[in-house]
Amino acid sequence: MTLLSLADLGAPLIALRLLRTDFADLPAPCLSVSTIYPDLLELSFHDGLAAFEVWREALGLAPEAVSYREHSAGTARVLQAECDYAGARLQLTGYAKTPAPDALCSWEGAGP
Repeated sequence: MTLLSLADLGAPLIALRLLRTDFADLPAPCLSVSTIYPDLLELSFHDGLAAFEVWREALGLAPEAVSYREHSAGTARVLQAECDYAGARLQLTGYAKTPAPDALCSWEGAGP
C-alpha cells in the first residue's frame, strides 16, 4: 500500500483556501478531507438546512442538483449536492431533524 503525502491532498486543500477567500462571509461548515478520497472536500451542515442553501446558491448549484433522503428511521432529513470547484470535487451535505407530526388535540371533556 502506498501512503499518500499531504501534497497528494492538494486539490481539496487548494479548494478550501479559495473557498475561504471567495466565501469568507458564509456560514462555516464542518470540513473533511480524507486520504480515502484524495480529490474530495466535504462541507457538512448539522444545524438545519439554511446554511446548506446559502452555500448551494453561492456555488450556483441548481435546486434540481440536490438529492434528498431521510435516515435514522425517518427522524433526519439529508440534502446533498456535488460540484467541481478549483480542481476538487466539492460535496455539500445538510442535515436537519424531521419535524414532528402535529400534536393531536385532545377533545376529551370538551363540551359544545
